[in-house]
Amino acid sequence: MNIAIVEDDLLQRTALRNWLEEAGHHCHSYDSGIAFTQQTPDDDYQLLIFDWELPGMDGIELLEWLRTRQHDTTPVIFVTAHDEEKDIVLALNKGADDYLVKPARRQELLARIEAMARRLPSSIQASDTSYGPLRFNKQRREMFLHGEPVELTQKEFDLGCYLLGNIGKLISREELLEKIWGHSSTVQTRTIDTHISRLRKKLCLNREYGWHLAAVYQYGYRLDRLDEDGGAERENS
Repeated sequence: MNIAIVEDDLLQRTALRNWLEEAGHHCHSYDSGIAFTQQTPDDDYQLLIFDWELPGMDGIELLEWLRTRQHDTTPVIFVTAHDEEKDIVLALNKGADDYLVKPARRQELLARIEAMARRLPSSIQASDTSYGPLRFNKQRREMFLHGEPVELTQKEFDLGCYLLGNIGKLISREELLEKIWGHSSTVQTRTIDTHISRLRKKLCLNREYGWHLAAVYQYGYRLDRLDEDGGAERENS
């Protein structure tokens, strides 16, 4: 599942993210409710995890914004130190789907997430996107080439999906760092180049298979589909 975590405590945010990613989920984390409200429309989450005590906009206010202003029905699990019955009832009445009191227990959290996933509409669980011989499913995090599964790391999968979703568009390295790595200060642009090189090989993104994945000097990358004459079909230009 594609999951967003809104938690201001770095240690807890990191622990939650590590638990979920080790269980095969993809996570993006935010350190405040305000940061979450400023996410881009491209971010499509199947589950949200909110803390209550957040700077600027607490978890209940964030939940109200989500349900009333955005009319968003994405499942929300609260993971918070608020342990009084009135707090639990308030969160559930405001539209939360589940509630865990800190300290969160890893196996219990994962079990609740799996239970939540089983309740998702089948149309969401099984939605595939195809580009010629390439087919991927974001929810199941699967990529296929000519019907055969392709083994990708989490970042390779995310990068591949982002490139395929922006065919014909010139994408800067800074944009890729933000979308795929989340502005991590420890990630260098050379890391992007390495991942691009691996994807080019694993997904056969070359002229022989009707693709052209080009590096644009001192800027970024552009993925084009080629027509029968070898020219680029500029779908998003």
